[in-house]
Amino acid sequence: MKKKLIMSAAVGALLVSGALAQSPNPPSGSSSPAVQPSAAKQAPSAGKADFVISQKPDQWLASKFKGTSVMSSDNQKIGSVSDILFDKTGKIEAFVVSVGGLLGVGAKEVALTPNSFDVVPGQNGKADVLKLSLNMDELKQAQNFTPYEPPRPATTGLGPGGLTGGTRPSTNLPPSGR
Repeated sequence: MKKKLIMSAAVGALLVSGALAQSPNPPSGSSSPAVQPSAAKQAPSAGKADFVISQKPDQWLASKFKGTSVMSSDNQKIGSVSDILFDKTGKIEAFVVSVGGLLGVGAKEVALTPNSFDVVPGQNGKADVLKLSLNMDELKQAQNFTPYEPPRPATTGLGPGGLTGGTRPSTNLPPSGR
């Protein structure tokens, strides 16, 4: 649940950042009607919490953003957003796009920074799409995206009586000098 909330906030922040950058700053002491400061007491080091009351028309939910069609420079569908990569602060680093294949089989995943895409509004009630300045051949030649996999912990040996808690001494000892 927390992961979905962070992803939703990150996608929404990305999509409105351009509009906010052009808007004048509100006077100090006022806040947007959609964002209300928390009334709960916070520890001095925790900062204040802001609640978002509703989604704006220019914001996307991550649950709806995944699966968004991606079009090439020649207006051909080349894939769809399969995941969103963001850092621990919530900043979106890349959109992972599943390219090619048939129903996900044989597809490769490439990750592109958000500024690689243009949002094209959907027409006649259709969903918005993302457009790249690349074509299918260029994406097929791009390096595959590899998700991080944490190192696996070392395994312990199992003895005849169960866990040994480590390695067993060797039974093949060199001959003693008796």
